Parts: sequence; structure tokens; C-alpha cells
Amino acid sequence: MEYEAREMVEMLRAILASIDEGIHAVDRDGITIYYNDAVARLDGLDPQEVIGKHLLEVFPSLDTGTSTLLKVIQTGERIPDMPQMYTNYRGKKVHTVNTTLPIVSGGKLVGALEVAKDLTRLKELNEKLIDLQAQVVGVEKAIGKKKSPIEAHWTFQKILTQDRSMLLLKELAARAATTSSPVLVYGATGTGKELFVQSIHNASPRRNRPFIAQNCAALPASLLEGLLFGTVKGSFTGAENRPGLFELADGGTLFLDEINSMPLELQAKLLRVLQEGIVRRVGDTKVIQVDVRVLAATNQNPILAIEQGHLRSDLYYRLNVVSLHLPPLSERPDDIRILVRHFIDKFNAKFGLQVIDVTPEVFDRFHRYEWPGNVRELEHAVEGAMNLADEPYLRMEHLPWHIREGHFAGQAERVFALPPGVRPLREVLDRVEAALIEQAMRETNGNVQQAAKLLKVPRQTLQYRLSKGQKQEKE
Repeated sequence: MEYEAREMVEMLRAILASIDEGIHAVDRDGITIYYNDAVARLDGLDPQEVIGKHLLEVFPSLDTGTSTLLKVIQTGERIPDMPQMYTNYRGKKVHTVNTTLPIVSGGKLVGALEVAKDLTRLKELNEKLIDLQAQVVGVEKAIGKKKSPIEAHWTFQKILTQDRSMLLLKELAARAATTSSPVLVYGATGTGKELFVQSIHNASPRRNRPFIAQNCAALPASLLEGLLFGTVKGSFTGAENRPGLFELADGGTLFLDEINSMPLELQAKLLRVLQEGIVRRVGDTKVIQVDVRVLAATNQNPILAIEQGHLRSDLYYRLNVVSLHLPPLSERPDDIRILVRHFIDKFNAKFGLQVIDVTPEVFDRFHRYEWPGNVRELEHAVEGAMNLADEPYLRMEHLPWHIREGHFAGQAERVFALPPGVRPLREVLDRVEAALIEQAMRETNGNVQQAAKLLKVPRQTLQYRLSKGQKQEKE
């Protein structure tokens, strides 16, 4: 029994050591009792420098009021998703978002455990971006220049289509561009949502004012809030006085992509900005008046997003003043010819090639293919083929393997088709899982982290499933 207990402890330590997030645990006196390799890399320290020492000895910039671990020891209450900036005893600054939990044994508080996500590099890049945008806006205001500091290059004239529904959408979007009402664009990944958004800005009276885009899925809630609304010094550990994107976009357009990924509490604050035209920096008491047109996009059906609790219904109705639903490429086959021709011309100029066209066989394959990645996937397919071509025509052997093999319309149903009769549940579930993983990997060009995000599973889980599938194929 004692041997099994030791085995379990060693297994637990191995698991904690292998995960990406930093794990730091202290006892009730603030002495570090566990410190994994991930948090050691994050802090720039060796575990032996930390284990057995008091927290404040290793991180002198913290105190009992700013350390989340020490707060939890004092209160016994968990602290979720808390941004923190601290300096280790060597002087290195670290930015994290921490979830800190009490450790209870036998009904008594015996310590605290912290799970830390590294935001140091991400925060530095975002702060540099905000500072640069603020400088550009300030300089242009000083010299009276009327040019958007963040260029929106696309116009309606550049959106190539022969499809009736797309032509109607371009017409409707052009009309909506003349107002300052919010617009919600819905479409699958790769359908061209940002192209429409930029075109609306460039056709609007705000065309000479700032255009700023932000993906709401790219940042954790704590960092996204400060980025959008700005921060004041002291609002949280390490915070500085910084304007948010709403202030920088004043007079212009703010594009919020993947709005359904924005945390619900931030959606409530965004709704207030839309209704009242005011923002309040994180930690501030005063409000700032802003004049910003908000354009938003989602790759999920907004009604489904509301039902699943990803999108507030009141925010949806406020954003959905003008609604544009972009159809997938599989529903606009007439556009394939014009888009292929455009991409060939584009990459001929970029690569110094003289490709004339695709072969009839390739064109037929393009028409039968489902294009789960839509126009973006078609562009990548043409670009990849032109990297391999040594003749005037793109042939089948130049195409990516999954297009050559043929993922045609209707194949999704065939993937899940089973022989007649009742099949074992495990067999059915395994086939469905394998098909979904294959599709996610295909849509992300083999990027495991992005595929895991699409499937909404931890990266480690997806990596395990892939390894398991490869092992089964070999057997």
C-alpha cells in the first residue's frame, strides 16, 4: 500500500512536470514546496533556487498585498485569472495570468497552489503595438494628416466574385458603409469577413480616420480588457497609464473579430460602450467619450453562439443592426475560375513565374472539392502548387495530398457511414473522433495547437489522440 502511494505521488509529479502551464505551490507559511520546470522557465530560475525558500525571498518585488499565493493563504478563497507582474531576485520582469487555489487537507488550509500562464512576450508585443499606434495617431493629429494609421487595404472593387449572393452582399455592405451603425459579419473561416469589414471602412465617411482590428480569441480576458479599454497605473500589479483601442480608434473604426470568443463579462462592458459612447480605463473612475464605429465578425452562427452561452443576446441585437452572412466557397462554384486566375496572376508576379493555368483535371477537382478552408484554402492550394510547378500548367501532382485524394462534397456523410446493423458504440465514436481530428488538422494545415483550439480540447489531448492514431495505422 505504501509502495502504491509512492507510485501515485511520483506519477502526479511527472504529470505536473510535463504540462505547459507553470505550477507553483507553497505551504501555509509561504515556503515553496513544489515548483515545476514550466514555471522555472517562465521565471528564469532554477527550481533548486526556489524550493524550500520563502516566496518573498525569491520575488522581492511582491509583498503580502500583491502576491496572489499569500492572499489565498490569508483568505482561503480562490483567485481566478488574475494578471500579475513581478520581478525575481535577479531583476527579470515576468507578466502572467494566474489562477490561485487553496490547498485543504483534513478540513484545514495547508497551503496554496498557483497555475500561471506566461504573458510576458505577448504583453510586451501588445504594449509596443498600442504605444506605436498612439504615437502615430498623435503625430498625425499634430501635422493635420488625415490618413488611417492602420491601413485598411481592401475595397469592394477588389473583392472578386461572380456569385449572385456575393454581389448582393457587396451592394448591401456598400449601402451600410455610408452610416455609422454597427455591422455583424458572419461566415466560416476563410470566407473573407475582414475583406468586407475593411471595404466598409474604406467606403465610409471615416475612411481617413483610424482603422484598428483586434481578434478577441487571441488574448485572455484580463489582457483583452486592458487592451480594449486602456489601463491606469496601479490598477493591477505592473499596470501603466495606457490608452485602449477604443481611444485610439476615436473618430474611426474598430473591428472586433471572433466576437463570440470574447468573455461574457467583457461583452457587457462592450455593450455599454456601444450604447453610451463612453469607456472607462481599467482601474479608473472617470469616463472618456469616444466616437467609434464597431464592426464585428463571428465564424460561428450567432444564434447558436447565444444558445451555447458564447454570445450575449443583448450584445447580438445591438451589433446586428446590419447583418452580412458570407456563404462558403462550396456554395459559390462560379467563383472558383475567377479566383484561381487571380491567384495565379498574384503568385506569378510574386515568384517571377509564367504559369498560364490549371489543367482541366485540376479544375474539375477544384469544382468537386468541398473547400472547408474556403477562399483562403484555395489561395494556399494555388500557392503551394506554384512552388512545385516547372511547367506552364498546374497539374494534379502539384496539389496538396488531401485535395489530390479528393475530399469531395458529401464525403462528410460517407466518413461516418457504417455497415448495416448495430455497431459497437466505441467503434462509432472512434470513427467520428478520427474524422473530426482529420478535418481540424486539414483546416489548420497541420498546426496541432490551432486544431486543438478548433476542437476545443487541450493540446496535450489532441497530441495523444494523434499519436494513438499513428500507432494504430502502423499496427
